[in-house]
Amino acid sequence: MKNVISLVSKPVRYLGREINAARKDPARSRLRFCLAFPDTYEVGMSHLGIQVLYHIVNRREELSCERAFAPWVDMENVMRERGIPLSSLESSTPLAEFDIVGFSLQYELSFTNVLNMLDLAGIPLLSKERDDRFPLVIAGGPSAFNPAPVADFFDAIVIGDGEEAIIEVCEQALKVKEAGGRREDLLQLLSELEGLYVPSLHTEERRIRKRIVPDLDLVPYPTCPIVPYMKVVHDRLSLEIARGCKRGCRFCEAGFIHRPYRERSPEMIQEILADSLKKTGYEEFSLLSLSAGDYSSIGPLLSSLMDRFESERVAASFPSLRIEGGVGYLAEQVRRVRKTGFTVAPEAGTDRLRRVINKEVDEEVLLQGVRDLYGMGWRNIKLYFMIGLPTEKDEDLRGIIALARKLSDLGSRQKVRPNLSVSVSTFVPKPHTPFQWESQIPWEEMREKLHFL
Repeated sequence: MKNVISLVSKPVRYLGREINAARKDPARSRLRFCLAFPDTYEVGMSHLGIQVLYHIVNRREELSCERAFAPWVDMENVMRERGIPLSSLESSTPLAEFDIVGFSLQYELSFTNVLNMLDLAGIPLLSKERDDRFPLVIAGGPSAFNPAPVADFFDAIVIGDGEEAIIEVCEQALKVKEAGGRREDLLQLLSELEGLYVPSLHTEERRIRKRIVPDLDLVPYPTCPIVPYMKVVHDRLSLEIARGCKRGCRFCEAGFIHRPYRERSPEMIQEILADSLKKTGYEEFSLLSLSAGDYSSIGPLLSSLMDRFESERVAASFPSLRIEGGVGYLAEQVRRVRKTGFTVAPEAGTDRLRRVINKEVDEEVLLQGVRDLYGMGWRNIKLYFMIGLPTEKDEDLRGIIALARKLSDLGSRQKVRPNLSVSVSTFVPKPHTPFQWESQIPWEEMREKLHFL
């Protein structure tokens, strides 16, 4: 692939050898694993899970882990025209030559990308068509919790947290490989691991228990994440401070599948962040969780981090905050270096519909929270809404417009020129949520609602 990158747009996507990327001798590795992300480089390199698993595997001397991403359309055309197989970034090894290829299933629309990447790699799409000449093809991630639609394509699927499971999979694969065993032997061993679903061996009597890391402080976390050469979607240092959610929004798959709620200790967060900033040079860090404001000591933690990094002009940001979660104090701390954007997710335009989806954010509380942000000089605020929610009525759509106008007017009255961004997505019923059996609105209705907005 690297021989033809001068023919395509954004060739840096295919270069590899970034800062902190692994540089292992493939010939000295006893087992080779390729993490495959079914989207473009700039999307995949924004995903924290890839960084975590990559470094966990590469910590083991006998294992090597490399990466592959879905090529953009122009590169795919060149690859097909010239018969170039999909290869890894680190060593340009074709995916078909790895022992294991592991896909991260983050969203359903990436499923077809998985099949396209297997096709580009020359690996048969169906598990039953693969023999010992081909790598073990596995998957994990949020969409793996509903594996039936893709079960025919994977040899094994990890359900739940992957930090411990990925090493156990590698250990079993290495044992079978060095004993001269067959694919069937490995699949049998994998089916006995907690959290591993092996479609070809599964019986309806057996229930798969998801893998849960009970203590986030006890699993390895990368302090030298790979630094891309190009601007990626989330171009900052990301640090997971908690996993799971204390809330129960009825549409939110992540809030249910990542239970129970667990926090990383403030001491560990401080240690990881200090080491990571030193090894990457980032000037902004993001504290990640499904609801960062719910972290039990978020105020003292952020205050301590800003005390430590303010002099180095390192800014803090959050992916999304509940407006009632002490947002004024957090904003006060964040602006000590730089006013990064604030994201607020009312999800629905009226209090009634927010109660239906169990996202109880009172409008007056929301208005007061944003008023406080404007008062501290904030301009950039993003709002997330959904259309097509169960029981939605016309007044709920009008409520989106009315609420956005109210928030914009608040800024004008406080002599702030707000840069208000409103994002509207269509509700998709997700498995394992209370709304999993609700219907999704038809395409024509979706278009009408978006046209109305």
